[in-house]
Amino acid sequence: MPTHYDTLSIGSGEAGKLICWTRSKTLGVKTAVIEYKWIGGSCPNIACLPSKNLLFSASIVYTAQKYTQSGLLKISEPVEVNMQAVRERKREMVKGLIEMHESVFTGSGSELILGLGGLVDAHTVEVSCHDGSTRILTADNIVLCTGSRALIPPIPGLAASNLLTHTELLELDVVPEHLVILGAGYIGIEFAQAMRRLGAQVTVLERGPRILKSVDEDVTFALQEILESEGVKFETMIGLEKVEGQSGTSVTLSGKKNGKPYSVTASHLLVAGGRVPNTDHAGLKEAGIELTERGHVKVNEYLQTNLPNVFAVGGCSGNSQSTHMGRDDFRIVSQYLLKPNSPPRSILSREVPSTLYTSPELAHVGLTELAAKASHTPYRLAKLPMTAFLRSRTMDATSGFAKVLISATDDTILGYTVLGPSAGEMLPVVQLAMAEGLSYQKIEDLVITHPSMNEGLGSLFEKVPPRE
Repeated sequence: MPTHYDTLSIGSGEAGKLICWTRSKTLGVKTAVIEYKWIGGSCPNIACLPSKNLLFSASIVYTAQKYTQSGLLKISEPVEVNMQAVRERKREMVKGLIEMHESVFTGSGSELILGLGGLVDAHTVEVSCHDGSTRILTADNIVLCTGSRALIPPIPGLAASNLLTHTELLELDVVPEHLVILGAGYIGIEFAQAMRRLGAQVTVLERGPRILKSVDEDVTFALQEILESEGVKFETMIGLEKVEGQSGTSVTLSGKKNGKPYSVTASHLLVAGGRVPNTDHAGLKEAGIELTERGHVKVNEYLQTNLPNVFAVGGCSGNSQSTHMGRDDFRIVSQYLLKPNSPPRSILSREVPSTLYTSPELAHVGLTELAAKASHTPYRLAKLPMTAFLRSRTMDATSGFAKVLISATDDTILGYTVLGPSAGEMLPVVQLAMAEGLSYQKIEDLVITHPSMNEGLGSLFEKVPPRE
């Protein structure tokens, strides 16, 4: 006989696990989470947290080298990187996170089932368990939380080149002599700086005209200058035609740059050119789930699929790959299940922030200038160099700037971008003002601790031009 549950999640990523944990603990209903490989999802195992662990290790090396050269530190031997220790530090953190997840599963009462789950119909899931058994499970509600994986472009020779994705790069126990990175998005840029700081020669290849194509050009120009000053090399307008050799020994990438022959040979190759949803092996089409042309699960504003009791959250729905979006997906689905006739939240009402964890960090919320111009939204612009954020001077971290877009017709905040130290920590106060529809003067008039990074917000908002 099938085992019946109130709610099942295929995948233990942020939204899926939180939905099941919360319903079991607060409502006392029976829930289960099916996980094939990564307990807790990709974030604590192979993505957000492990990558930031690596970035922090790289920052320690960079800081030690920087202040040894300046004379602040006196180190008799040259600073050397022990990549095995870097990896072990990351592994210890991941081990602790897995133990934390296992403890929460036990405490919540939600069952953790290890195996590969596939949707059979709107209320049935078949699980090929790791112990060799097969289980048939039924549920009133099913959550698809299958995540995504690295996109491998169909370039001849690439798939057979022993390439690295972020998963394999985080397991390296040696510093690559020369790392070539395909893709100048968030993943590629973060790893470019980290691996350069750890001692690798780094070349980033981008098929477009610039890095971080969705970010304003003044921001990407400033960030690229900073990364180039550290030794990262960028090649744009690259059209790759073939890959030869093996990453880990010697690999050559050939093609065209602005129509002219181009090639580069490196010791290692990292592919960081986008993500594809894990929807091709979960029985979704066979069960009647509608997918987009790119393979994402089609959902409405409440993350419902075309089967009303089946929801899709996180990367498989195509809304975002970020964990903070997954947490909001959890809130949307949980509240919908409690109040299906009058759900209080939807994906239409959220303002999603982003942070690139380079040094300096790049953080943003709301409209960019690019988006404002594309949508013909009138705005007033204020910019402030990072040197005016006095706390940055105490840390020798004055590269970057902040800028804000203010509505041309009232005093509400349309968008906010910061390139500077602790930029991600400087978002919430502005984000809250945006969510509440407050005027920018509310922040300008705050008494903010001196010296703190957020103190500079007052000076930034003082520069907003008056309404015409």
